[in-house]
Amino acid sequence: MIKVAKFGGSSVAGAEQFKKVRAIIEADPERRLVVSSAAGKRFGDDHKLTDLLYLCHAHLTYGVSCGEIMHTIEQRLVEIRDSLGLKYPVERELEELKARLNRDMSVDELVSRGEYFTSRLLAEYLGFAFVDAADCIFFGFDGQIDREKTDAAIAAAIMEYKKILIPGFYGKLPTGRIKVMTRGGSDITGALAAAAVNASVYENWTDVSGILMADPRIVENPSPIARITYAELRELAFMGATVLHEESIQPVKERGIALNIRNTNRPQDAGTMIVESIEEKEQSRERFITGIAGRRNFTILTVQKRNINISLTLRQALEILDRYKAPVEHITLGLDSFALVASSAALGDGLYDVIADIQKTCRPDDVRVQDGIALVAAVGRKMTFRPGISGKIFQALGESGVNIRTIAQGADELSIIVGVENDKFETAIRVLYDGFAG
Repeated sequence: MIKVAKFGGSSVAGAEQFKKVRAIIEADPERRLVVSSAAGKRFGDDHKLTDLLYLCHAHLTYGVSCGEIMHTIEQRLVEIRDSLGLKYPVERELEELKARLNRDMSVDELVSRGEYFTSRLLAEYLGFAFVDAADCIFFGFDGQIDREKTDAAIAAAIMEYKKILIPGFYGKLPTGRIKVMTRGGSDITGALAAAAVNASVYENWTDVSGILMADPRIVENPSPIARITYAELRELAFMGATVLHEESIQPVKERGIALNIRNTNRPQDAGTMIVESIEEKEQSRERFITGIAGRRNFTILTVQKRNINISLTLRQALEILDRYKAPVEHITLGLDSFALVASSAALGDGLYDVIADIQKTCRPDDVRVQDGIALVAAVGRKMTFRPGISGKIFQALGESGVNIRTIAQGADELSIIVGVENDKFETAIRVLYDGFAG
C-alpha cells in the first residue's frame, strides 16, 4: 500500500518544519510518495519563495536588477541546507539559474524553481529519490494534463525507486518547456500522484487540522469536520467555504481515493477525511449538518405574471441574464411567479437594462428587485432523513430576528439555502451553527 503525502508551503518553510515533515514520514512506512510545495512564510511579514520569484520576474521585465531578491532566496535555501547538514549545492544551482535569467528562461520555469529547490533539499533530507515534475507531470498542447502519460511515468518511478519525492505546481509541455499550474497547483500534483499509484489515501498536510464546520472569523472555535463526502465538499465550496480547488479533488475522487487534510504542526490530530460515500451505520453517530457556509451581495429578481407559462417565461428570463453575463445561482418557483438569484456584482450597472429586457420580452405584471441579499447554506448528507428540519431552521432564524427572503433546496437534498439581508449574514451563520452544528 502507498500513501501519498503532499506538504504545503507552511509545512516546508524552514529547517524546523523540515524536521516535522521527516517525523511524519518516518511514522508510517506506507508514506512512500511525497509532493512538496515551495518554502512558504516562516512568520507574518515573511515572503513565500514563489512570490520572490514572481517579483524577480517583474524586476527583469522592467529592466531592474533582481540581485537582492536572488540573494534573499539563496539565504533561505542555504539556511535550510546548513541547519540540517545537507550537501545540495544551492549556490551552484542558483548561479546557473541567474546565468539563464536574461536568455531562455520563461516566467513559468523561473517561478517553478521554488518547488524545485525546496524539493531537492527535502528529498535529500528524507532519503527519497528526487523525481523532477518535468519528468513525470505532462501537459498536452492544449495545456491540459496528459493523464495517461503522467500516470505511467509516476507509476514507473515509484516502481523503480520505491520512495520518491516530486515537486508540485509544474510539469512539462510537449515542446519541452516548463508550464506551471494555477496557484495551489501542488495540491493538483499530489492528487495526480495519488491517482497514478492508486494510493490508499491522499494526505494533504497544511497548517490547519482539517476543514472547519463554519468560518472561524464568524463562529468562535468552530468544530472540525471529521468526515465529509466529496459531494458535500463541493456544496460548501460553491457556497464560499475555503476548501481545496476542484482540480485537486477530481483525480482522487474519480479513483475512489480518500483525501485526508492534516496539520503538520499537530500530526496527532486526525484532520478531515473526504470520501466518496459514508455508510449509514457511520452516519448515525454524526451530526446531520456537516458544515455551514455562505456569501454576501446577491440580488433577487421576482417576476410575477398571472396565468404564467413558467417554462417559456423562465427560459426567456434566463436567456436575458445570460446575455448580460450574470449567471443565476438559484431559482424558486411559485404558482404565478418565479424568483432568480444572481450576484449583484455580476449584474452591476446592467441591472436596470436586465429589468427593461425582462419587461419587454416576458411582459410580466410586475418585476420586483431585492438587493443586499446574502445566501447561507446548511450542508449535510443526513438532512434527507430528518423530517421537519427545514421548519426548524426557519424557526430558529425567525426567533433570532433574521427574516428569510428566499429559500432553496438542492434536488439531492444535500443543502438548504436561505437568503437573508446582508447585515444578518453573520447572525444567520451563528444561529445555524449554535442550533444545529455546535
